[in-house]
Amino acid sequence: MKKLFVSYLMLTGMHVYAQTLDLTTAKIFCPEKGNGVVMKAVAVLQEEIEKRSDVRLPVTNKWPGGQQSVIFVGRENDLPAEWRDALAQLGVAGSEGYKVLADVSRKAVVIAGHDERGVLYGVGKLLRKMEIGAGRVLAPSDLRVASTPAYKIRGHQLGYRPKTNSYDAFTVEMFDQYIRDLAIFGANSIEILPPRTDDKATSVNMKLPALQMMREQSRIADSYGMDVWIWYPNMGKNYEDSATVAAELAERREVFRTLPRIDQVFVPGGDPGHLDPDVMFRWLAREAELLHEYHPHARIWVSPQDTRPTQAWLDKFCNQVNKGYPWLGGVVYGPWIKPTIAAFRKMIRPEIPMRNYPDITHSIECQYPIPKWDLAYALTLGRECINPRPVDEKKIHNAFAGYFQGSISYSEGTNDDVNKIIWSDQDWDPRTPVIETLRDYARYFIGSGYTEQVAQGMMALERDLRGPLLANEGVMTTLRQWQAIEQKASAAALANPRLQMGLIRAYYDAYIYRRLIHETEQEQLARDALMNARRMGSRSAIGLARETLAKGRQVTVMPEWRSRCFALADSLYRSIGAQLTVEKHHGEPGRGNFMDYIDIPLNDAAWLQGSLSAIEKLPDEEGRLKAIDSILNWKNPGPGGFYDNFGATGSWDRVRSDMSWEEDPGGLQSPRVGYGWGLSDPAGGFQDQYPLSWMTQVATLHDEPLRIVYDNLDPHGSYTIRVSYTGRFKSTMKLTADGILVHDFIKTGVQPLYEFPVPAEALSDGVVEFTWVCEKGEIGPEVSEVWIIKK
Repeated sequence: MKKLFVSYLMLTGMHVYAQTLDLTTAKIFCPEKGNGVVMKAVAVLQEEIEKRSDVRLPVTNKWPGGQQSVIFVGRENDLPAEWRDALAQLGVAGSEGYKVLADVSRKAVVIAGHDERGVLYGVGKLLRKMEIGAGRVLAPSDLRVASTPAYKIRGHQLGYRPKTNSYDAFTVEMFDQYIRDLAIFGANSIEILPPRTDDKATSVNMKLPALQMMREQSRIADSYGMDVWIWYPNMGKNYEDSATVAAELAERREVFRTLPRIDQVFVPGGDPGHLDPDVMFRWLAREAELLHEYHPHARIWVSPQDTRPTQAWLDKFCNQVNKGYPWLGGVVYGPWIKPTIAAFRKMIRPEIPMRNYPDITHSIECQYPIPKWDLAYALTLGRECINPRPVDEKKIHNAFAGYFQGSISYSEGTNDDVNKIIWSDQDWDPRTPVIETLRDYARYFIGSGYTEQVAQGMMALERDLRGPLLANEGVMTTLRQWQAIEQKASAAALANPRLQMGLIRAYYDAYIYRRLIHETEQEQLARDALMNARRMGSRSAIGLARETLAKGRQVTVMPEWRSRCFALADSLYRSIGAQLTVEKHHGEPGRGNFMDYIDIPLNDAAWLQGSLSAIEKLPDEEGRLKAIDSILNWKNPGPGGFYDNFGATGSWDRVRSDMSWEEDPGGLQSPRVGYGWGLSDPAGGFQDQYPLSWMTQVATLHDEPLRIVYDNLDPHGSYTIRVSYTGRFKSTMKLTADGILVHDFIKTGVQPLYEFPVPAEALSDGVVEFTWVCEKGEIGPEVSEVWIIKK
């Protein structure tokens, strides 16, 4: 098996810069003899060039003379005197920074790091810009750059546990390559997980015991001079119990003494491991004391993560943080934190550092969901699909980066590979255009002949996620573009996992698009049959409708696209352990197994079939006709009424928000989309019980009110509001109309539909603002549908 994500040789169609410096016969000059990180940088340069070209550049510690082309690799202070003036003109490179200069007249490229880490990042910069193919090593002749990272902390979580969608299948060599790849794009940290978390202890995919792989991850990161963080939740039951504390300390002792390097330990305040803050900080003092026995300079970071936070808990947490314990490194801001970043920063003393912990791996039910995602995508691609979101990630990063010393992303596997690279490049320099990063990504990982095509292809995959899918013809254009890449690609490039991840999404998206068109039409034909029930008789209409729906499911639309998706999924499992199915690839349900949902129904056929079965059993014709009519008029509020389904983009025009998505991508102060039934269902039913309109919600988080406005109402009229309360979270909600009570707190999740009179006082100006709020400590209100029915 080839190593993870090795950039395969570019055999055909090699793109070349307008002017290049030929380094095919160059020597690598490095005066350093004793610094392991610098020598590692030299090895990275030599090895990555060889993988792509079959050319192994020799390394020397003596400056080559004559006409010999050369690549200098080292710290700026070790640079030969004749180069110092030229590099000085590039500007200043600070901590972890570098200067890279190509000089055609001297047939040389200089990589000069400000320090040992800067040398590695300078090597990464050159590798990202080089045109390397079979027997050819070229550098752009105009490469002149001095660069310093904008943020001190730049990294990603690489958890080796069953819950991840690929990491648990990694070998030591695969982790080494992946960590190296992240360093090439500027990462200086990785975050690893202990053997015991909120997960199973092992999986069939794991190659080594968890603690042994932890040690290897720590060793690998140290070899590249990178920091090692541990995400270490409190999984004990009672940290005020002496036996629990002793057992927890014993577990951590084994971890701390086993790992060769630990720089920071991040302990979440919840999700999982919820503790009272006073108890938690007493425990952390004990943990810090133990940590310093083996890693004296390591520090502990904490976060106030909690799915159902109270203000009292948060106040106690901040009070503890602000005491400034000597072992405290700082605080981490991540998912399930109630205050906004700006508000939380004000609650913490300004000298206490903050680190970002962004969720870049999930698409729904997460910190930064894809805004107003089409339900067909939400049902099939789901929470943890391959999800390149380059433009979104830059916007999210830059909206909040100023509050932090940097970030280590929350990742559950390789599905967010593009997002990691984008985020690292933004942590290095938030001014970097995403297309530049994507071009580097394509050039370095796949081959210089694919630079523009793959970069633009990744942008297209993100664009195709926006707006109603049924009307999105761009999905087909994107598939054709990726197919053009596929048809011209070399065999080696076609085996490249990073190219395959783009291809599978292009085929998958197009397959879902075509299926949605087909299934939407089949449902409409069935409804057409039901519309003739009075003329042809209810039983005949029901029979025809059911037959139409059944035939629709029997037709496989574009089976070749479906087959291609499964072939790519199998290949990705073999190469990088991507677990895109549960049964075949041993994945975890809901954790990246989006191939299991490729054929999930995209219309209301199952619900209609179940409803029609029940209607058939009614004893009289008139009763059956009335029941059919209720189905056909589900979304009809009657004359003078209004209906909104918040899975439809147009309905969001009624939703009020004081902030744009760009200002609040996490939806902490503005409405966001939610998905899920959230209904009690002892029978375990799915779409046979509920219409798809109950699957999507408009939602807000925590104490943020949800506001929906209806205008052009009859000021002298009388109205009823019917509302469907469904969603992932079963909240206790209250509804008011212009501040007048419509209903008091109701616990949702028991029944979906409610009806209430609209207060006459709220109708006086023809405009009503309906407002939903939750009880304190709840996750937030969720609303699927609203009918405003005129009496």
